[in-house]
Amino acid sequence: MLFADDIVLVDETKDGVNRKLELLRNTLESKGFKLSRMKTEYMHCEFRNTRHRDDGVVKLGEIEVPKVNHFRYLGSIIQNDGNIENDVTHRIQAGWKKWRSATGVICDRNVHTKLKGKFYRTAIRPAMLYGSECWAVKQQQLHKMNVAKMRMLRWMCGKTRKDRIRNIEIQKQVGVAPIDTKIREGRLRLFGHLQRRPTNAPTRKLDSIETVEIRRGRGIPKLTWDALIRRDLNGLESSPSLALNRAQWKSLIHVADPS
Repeated sequence: MLFADDIVLVDETKDGVNRKLELLRNTLESKGFKLSRMKTEYMHCEFRNTRHRDDGVVKLGEIEVPKVNHFRYLGSIIQNDGNIENDVTHRIQAGWKKWRSATGVICDRNVHTKLKGKFYRTAIRPAMLYGSECWAVKQQQLHKMNVAKMRMLRWMCGKTRKDRIRNIEIQKQVGVAPIDTKIREGRLRLFGHLQRRPTNAPTRKLDSIETVEIRRGRGIPKLTWDALIRRDLNGLESSPSLALNRAQWKSLIHVADPS
């Protein structure tokens, strides 16, 4: 093993982070590994909308570790305020990168439109929706994803907005389902996996944690993943117990692309 990436240390205080970081460094160096000081960084999470004193520094040996507001972990962008705006933007850029790598095919007028749609569903859409099953996504962010998707589809069809063709007709022509329904499908699929886990599994224990004595800040409460799940279940007129039946749950949440 030459590299060990994506290691995260979590603690409630900077002193605790420093102790864990020093223990990790000593352990790695005793086995012949080196901890990269250039790639090590820390982030102070502020999920509760409350202000805390930010005293002290995080050090790796004698070198001060830089503080960041967001960082990439396992392909996703995590922000210190719990929002997903940077991750949504990053996913859109990843989709455009896949799209540009195949412009010679998907912009070729001699290639059938349905074949272009199949390539989009196979390569581009998964890149755009990676990690979206964990998002507490807002309507504004869904709109941004949909705008990027429709630009791609219209370009693939050789159409522009001046042609005055509705989005739903473009999607039928290419054979692609709306992106908000596919995000909902992925979210409910993950929910089904969690519900079928044993009650003593770590993911089920985390799901059952209830926060108490937390003073909420002013303004509208932040949209949560649990709230979206409840909204999805109400829209489908279903209950969480139905997720225990894998086949029935899959047929309920599946969103088929237009044929």
